[in-house]
Amino acid sequence: MKKLPTAFATETATEQSIDRMLNTIRIPPRPSLLSDVQQELGSDDPSPQKLAHIIGQDVAMSGALLKLANSSSVGLKLKAKSVEQAVIRLGMEQCSLLLTGILARETVQIEGVSMLQFWDHSTKRSLAMSFFARKLGICRSDVAHTVGLFCNIGVPLLMTKYPNYDEIIPASDNSKSIIELEESHFHTNHCALGALMARTWGLSDEVVDTILLHHEYAVLDDQNTAMMVRSLIALALLVDYGIHRYHRQDEMLEWQLGGEQARRFLGISEHDVIDIADEIHTMFDGDLE
Repeated sequence: MKKLPTAFATETATEQSIDRMLNTIRIPPRPSLLSDVQQELGSDDPSPQKLAHIIGQDVAMSGALLKLANSSSVGLKLKAKSVEQAVIRLGMEQCSLLLTGILARETVQIEGVSMLQFWDHSTKRSLAMSFFARKLGICRSDVAHTVGLFCNIGVPLLMTKYPNYDEIIPASDNSKSIIELEESHFHTNHCALGALMARTWGLSDEVVDTILLHHEYAVLDDQNTAMMVRSLIALALLVDYGIHRYHRQDEMLEWQLGGEQARRFLGISEHDVIDIADEIHTMFDGDLE
């Protein structure tokens, strides 16, 4: 992994600790389909037709991409009837990011453990982040969508190594952040693992850095960190707060730790926060996980 962007990066992201993680926790390799897609995008003259042909060789992924491209969350004005139409109407970069999310869902599974709740929450987060990234003018919606899907991808990676993860973390002292709890029990954390997977899968520096730092709320005041990274960190916390508020009806520790900084950074009032939480609730018809 490249050198971290700020002094707020935790010890788990050092070169030594990365080597330790690679030796003890399996990071899913980048799927060959994704490698081929990224190679075409990185060519001197990337072609939508060639990209569509690459994706079209995998029938399951083609179907999944078309289904997502034509969903209300993506919002194409005209429905795509083929992968090539989806690539042309969405753009090659957005198609690549959507495909990356589909592949992550297919790849990150835990034997004997239902991932339905994890992916349901991740999907809701990604959809809400995509919507509010457009509304607040933060960044392209597809980038926010990818961050929403990947920001907690390190949790199931930890669970594959530590099957008692769910028992340990909720039962621990809730005055500590999740990163402190993970470090104390597992000597690593889901942010570092998620960033390592994102880097391995060829995602952009902004996405990797956001995943790595999304629980480091002090970074929101750090001028040396890219504006997009800080904006995505603040947005991810705001969206998670909205989902949490209506699902659990109790306090959210992470919001207590960074909510005020996130609100100030985004330039919104406390009333705006409640309005956004209400909008998230309405977005998913109250069926929040």
